[in-house]
Amino acid sequence: MQSSAVFSLSPSLPLLKPRRLSLRHHSLTTASSDLNISPNVVSIPSLSRRSWRLASSDSPLRAWSGVPSSISHSLDTNRFKTAATAVPESAEEGDNSGKLTKILELGLLFAMWYLFNIYFNIYNKQVLKALHAPMTVTLVQFAVGSVLITIMWVLNLYKRPKISGAQLAAILPLAVVHTLGNLFTNMSLGKVSVSFTHTIKAMEPFFSVLLSAMFLGETPTPWVLGAIVPIVGGVALASISEVSFNWAGFLSAMASNLTNQSRNVLSKKVMVKKDDSLDNITLFSIITLMSLVLMAPVTFFTEGIKFTPSYIQSAGVNVQQIYTKSLIAALCFHAYQQVSYMILARVSPVTHSVGNCVKRVVVIVSSVIFLYSRVKGIKPKPKTA
Repeated sequence: MQSSAVFSLSPSLPLLKPRRLSLRHHSLTTASSDLNISPNVVSIPSLSRRSWRLASSDSPLRAWSGVPSSISHSLDTNRFKTAATAVPESAEEGDNSGKLTKILELGLLFAMWYLFNIYFNIYNKQVLKALHAPMTVTLVQFAVGSVLITIMWVLNLYKRPKISGAQLAAILPLAVVHTLGNLFTNMSLGKVSVSFTHTIKAMEPFFSVLLSAMFLGETPTPWVLGAIVPIVGGVALASISEVSFNWAGFLSAMASNLTNQSRNVLSKKVMVKKDDSLDNITLFSIITLMSLVLMAPVTFFTEGIKFTPSYIQSAGVNVQQIYTKSLIAALCFHAYQQVSYMILARVSPVTHSVGNCVKRVVVIVSSVIFLYSRVKGIKPKPKTA
C-alpha cells in the first residue's frame, strides 16, 4: 500500500522540497495496537518513523516520535491518574488506625488480666490459709462462674449458643485439663507461698513450646529456645533456695503448668476452626459449666461439704469474712480467666505464655508489697504496768 504526504513549506525555506513517504499497512496496525487506539476511530496521516513538521514559518523544527502530542499527553495523563488512585491515602490511614486500635485493645486486655489475677491470688491465698480445702475452694469458683454465665444467657447479655454433641465431645478434654489446672494451682497455693507458686509457674513457656510443637506443629526458633533456658535455670535456683519449699506444693505447681498449657494449646486448636458458635467467650463459658459438673462429685466424695457456716465456725474462722473473700476471689478468677481466653484468641500460645510469665512477676511483686503492708500495719499491744 502506497500513500503520500506533502508538506506545505514557508517561502522562507526554499531549499526544502516535498518528500514522498511510504508507510506499510502493518506498521500502522502495530502502532495503533500498541497505543490501544482503534484505527477506525483516530485517523493518523501516513508519516515515516521519524519526520519533521512545521507549525509556522517562525517555529523551529521538532522531532516527532510517531505519536501525536495530544494522544501522548492523554495517555500520560491517564497513566498518572491510574497510578495515583492505586493506593489511596485514606486506606493507608485506615490501616494504621486499625492496627493502633488493636494494639491498644490488646494492651488493655493484658492490664485487666494482670489486675484481676493480682486480686484473685491475694484473696484466694487468704481463703486457702483459713480453710484447708482446695477442692471445695475450686468448686466454689466454678460455681460462681457458672452462675454468672447463666445470668448472662438468661438476660440475653450474650447469645446462648447451640452446641452439638460432637462439639461437646471436642470440648470435654479442654474442660478436664481446665479443671485439673485450677485445682493444682489451689493445691499449690495452699501448701506454699504465692511468690513460690508463681515462680514455679513461670516455667509455662517451656510446656507451651513443647505442647505447641506436639499438637500445633509450631517449631520453636533458636531464639525462643535460648530464652527458655534461663527461665528453667531460674526456677531451679529459686526452688533450691526457697524456705517454704515442699514437694507437694512444687509438684502441684508443675502439674498446673502442664495442664494449663495443654488447655491453651487445645483451646487454640479449637479456635482455629473458625466455628461461629464457638467464639472465645462461648468456649470458656461451656468449659466452666463442664468443669463444675466434673468437679462437684469428686469434691463431695473426697472433702465432703466444708463450706457450710457450721463447718467454718467449727474451724474457728469468721464466716462472713470467708464468704466475702471467697466471692471476691471467685469473681476475679472468672474475670481473669475470661480475659485470658480473649487474649488467647488474638495471640499464639507461646506469646500468651510469655505474657503469663510477665504476669507472674507482677503478682509476686504485688503479693510481697501486700504482705509487707499487712505486717507493718500490725502494731504490738502496749505493755500494761
